[in-house]
Amino acid sequence: MTSIIRMRRSRRVARATAAALAAALIAAGATACTGGAPGPGPSAPPTTPIDVGEAPNQDAVALYTDRDAAIAAALEKLPGHIEDAMTRSKVPGAQVAVVSGDKTVYTGAFGVKDVTTGDAVDDETQFLIASMSKPISATIIAKALTDDPSLSWSTPVHDLLPSFEMGDPYVTTHATVGDYFAHRTGIPTGGGDDLEDLGFDRDYILAHLKYIPLAPFRTTYQYSNFGLTTGAAAIAAARGETWERTAKELLFDPLGMTSTTTTHAEFLAATNHAVQHARLGDDDFEPLFDRDPDAEAPAGGMSSTATDVAKWMAMVLANGEHDGAPFIDPAPLTEAFSAQIVNSHNSALDQRPGHYGFGINVGSAVGGRVVLSHSGAFSMGTGTAVSLVPDLDLGITVLTNGAPIGVPEAINQAFLDDVMYGTQTRDWVDAFRARLEPFNHPVGDLAGQTAPAGATMAGPASDYVGTYTSPYFGTLTVTEHAGGLQGALGPTGGYTFAITPWEGDTMAFEPTGENAPVGSLSSAVFARSGGAVTGVTLTYFNGYSAVPDPSGLGVFTRVG
Repeated sequence: MTSIIRMRRSRRVARATAAALAAALIAAGATACTGGAPGPGPSAPPTTPIDVGEAPNQDAVALYTDRDAAIAAALEKLPGHIEDAMTRSKVPGAQVAVVSGDKTVYTGAFGVKDVTTGDAVDDETQFLIASMSKPISATIIAKALTDDPSLSWSTPVHDLLPSFEMGDPYVTTHATVGDYFAHRTGIPTGGGDDLEDLGFDRDYILAHLKYIPLAPFRTTYQYSNFGLTTGAAAIAAARGETWERTAKELLFDPLGMTSTTTTHAEFLAATNHAVQHARLGDDDFEPLFDRDPDAEAPAGGMSSTATDVAKWMAMVLANGEHDGAPFIDPAPLTEAFSAQIVNSHNSALDQRPGHYGFGINVGSAVGGRVVLSHSGAFSMGTGTAVSLVPDLDLGITVLTNGAPIGVPEAINQAFLDDVMYGTQTRDWVDAFRARLEPFNHPVGDLAGQTAPAGATMAGPASDYVGTYTSPYFGTLTVTEHAGGLQGALGPTGGYTFAITPWEGDTMAFEPTGENAPVGSLSSAVFARSGGAVTGVTLTYFNGYSAVPDPSGLGVFTRVG
């Protein structure tokens, strides 16, 4: 089947009359009646210019001027949009690249790599790109499928990873590589992320996904970093390689993406890299954390530059060609970047739903053009976004080193507005800020509360000191520390937190990590039997809202 991306090249621009539209429909095999003479046409042609494609589902409202003039005018305005968004948001640094007609036509560097040093961002500065890794990883899979036709997006992961298990035997044996990349296996949103925050590696996390209760298979969309990582790990295993080696061999090296890596150590080793900045208060960004996403590398662990991402965008927009030669088979590439599941249901009849492919959002602009996009975000200090408009041979990416408040998305959309309409449809900085603001809010059942006056523990500290276990989280050690209690989790006990009095056997602790912004607070509820403490529930770790029954994963049983 000829791909949509390929067919865009023969699109003609026309102020289409009703007769021309009818001809296009007939050419596509559509008819309005079963026989007889055609009815009378409209008294006058429509006044809205239409770009007519080879098939009706490629038709779109025409640009306000010709393509080249529209892009040139938008590029002139782009630096102003970037500077405005950064000034209003106080995001420290940014990198931008635009691809048009398979060439990089704009690169820009703004702001600083680190607010404490004031070192400026340049075109070679490497940024963590977070979940923008997903569509790039999908492209790596498409290349693997090109090289090995025995594999496909429909290959069951269990065939490639026989020891891998999910929480439902049917899902274990039937879920495909595509299912994992489309977030439709039922792994609830965030499944496995809690283990990553504690310091567990990829092997441990994938081996423990089987303990997570699942949402309905293939009928629900649940955004899962470690679901997608599972699909990628399966293809790497089929090649007898690590994912890191697979990514380098199949994509980074052939495209000359020399500043792109999937390992955090290589990112930190780069002398020119952007420091992550968390957000405190009202747009106060500080370099407080170092986010190591190696465990979920296919889903969020890449680092790159805007110029390297531009090389990837150019290849995708060229329908899998690189330097004018076939590189990736258009079939698995188009399948990856086609709608596979609804990821944003409309809540009113006049709203457009959103869709997800295999690692990318598949949507449409106001005028009807397909827009492929993905954002990346770490609350510890990264915000990125990429947008591709295939029929215009156009792509833009924005990388920033500030916690997500919508700056990359706003810049991308402002640029596309200028290209397609010659004006701004709304204030995108405010619009995306409102949408992403909740990602920076503290979490936990006690967040925003203060301990009751005179809060004390129900018993002496010795009541609670001991070792507790969970099949999912492993060992929790509670010790006396600095006159109070301290908990320790993770493979080496390196995730530590103070446990403070709240009300009797219900105490409080501050979860930390990527999924717990500054100010998060949760309860630790100790259980007793016969007067002795027998277990504890760490509420923050106890379950996922996407499944009907809280998993109880955060329930720890005392040993001995």
